[in-house]
Amino acid sequence: MLELGKGFAFVARQQRIKTDMGDYYIDLVFYNYILKCFLLIDLKSSQISYEDVGQMDMYIRMYDELKCSEGDNPTIGLLLCSETSKDLARYSILKDSKQIYAAKYLTYLPTKEQLTAEIERQKEIFALQTGKNQD
Repeated sequence: MLELGKGFAFVARQQRIKTDMGDYYIDLVFYNYILKCFLLIDLKSSQISYEDVGQMDMYIRMYDELKCSEGDNPTIGLLLCSETSKDLARYSILKDSKQIYAAKYLTYLPTKEQLTAEIERQKEIFALQTGKNQD
């Protein structure tokens, strides 16, 4: 989280969105003034689940409708979790969505071999999400 990239501004932590079913809290909200879009980040300390993906999809739709201004581009959602799933990437909205991404985070520095293996695994998951085959 030290560096998201160029143009990001912090908006909120645990931002509440109120609905008729109750209140929901988005872990982190940023706005990119270059891309003109919001970035919603949901932090999960466990393996990603279909509920997490559905919740992020709901957050994005709600945010686009309730918070975005005219001229803003569609909101982007990022699920940061301790474990990702190839099957979930293949069979859920992650495969077809241009706005929701899942990524694994670590709480320790991996070895060179672990890092290389994880990069290859994440490339496979990304290929499944985007429908691109790797050769």
